[in-house]
Amino acid sequence: MNTEERPPAVIAGVDGSPTARAALAWATDTAARYGRQIRIVHGLGLPTVTGTFADSAPERYQAGEAAREAGHALLAESAEYVRSARPDLDVATVLAPEEAPAVLLNEARHGDVIVVGSRGLGAVRAIMLGSVSLRTSSHAPCPVVVVPEPAPERPRNTVVVGVDGSESSRRALRFALEHALATGAEVVVVNSWEVPLPEDPDSLSADTQSLHEEMFDRQSEEVVAGVLAEVIDDRTQAVEISAVRMQADPVEALLEAGGQADLIVVGSRGRGGVRGLVMGSTSQGVLSRARGPVAVLPPHSDEED
Repeated sequence: MNTEERPPAVIAGVDGSPTARAALAWATDTAARYGRQIRIVHGLGLPTVTGTFADSAPERYQAGEAAREAGHALLAESAEYVRSARPDLDVATVLAPEEAPAVLLNEARHGDVIVVGSRGLGAVRAIMLGSVSLRTSSHAPCPVVVVPEPAPERPRNTVVVGVDGSESSRRALRFALEHALATGAEVVVVNSWEVPLPEDPDSLSADTQSLHEEMFDRQSEEVVAGVLAEVIDDRTQAVEISAVRMQADPVEALLEAGGQADLIVVGSRGRGGVRGLVMGSTSQGVLSRARGPVAVLPPHSDEED
């Protein structure tokens, strides 16, 4: 991680793809709302020339020079876009020889926000996410926002966040509240549960099933109230907050509640119905199917340097 002394920034990864352009647009708007510098990053992914490939070094050098020229041009174009859209923003560009995830992680520090694009559709999209966004979100020291392309217009100024009572969900809620403060959004807290069924569902009477559902509903209410009580402070108590509790798969619950949201926020390695929110099925399900930006909160993303 970069130890350079600087204020927190919004770090945007660019590679010339439509999804990266959508991510840059989101990062530009967010940096302006946060009042932060935007750092535009591009990784060349150049191979190291060693003895075995010494004979091909001139060709590799020429290819590397061409890649560097293209990288400088991409960063210049990206910086011009940001300055045209938000003239008052402080803009920095970073070109590095490593692969994109390594560059992003090297630049990032606690307090930053990394913004990257997603790629592909359906199952291909889920696989392609692992090339940059999933690898980055699992190791980053700060929140990682994955932006689809095209990023649809948002009719509501809303941030949806999944909570389950774990520390990871409290971390996600803190970020959602901070983002809401900066953007003027309202926060929708989502908690879902699935009632476990016996091996023979027919043996479960209607009254017994109803009691089970009521028990889980009460537990859900307690979880939401407890997390809100622990996280809300004097700064965030003015944020408009509502809660959605439902009996549903956690991915489906978040996608349903966040279908028209500006941002869906998930934590890391939750418990109960949302186990493994970063690298587990919930986070990957939300990342691969969400039509809007998704923020992932890695385990150490709210620590201070």
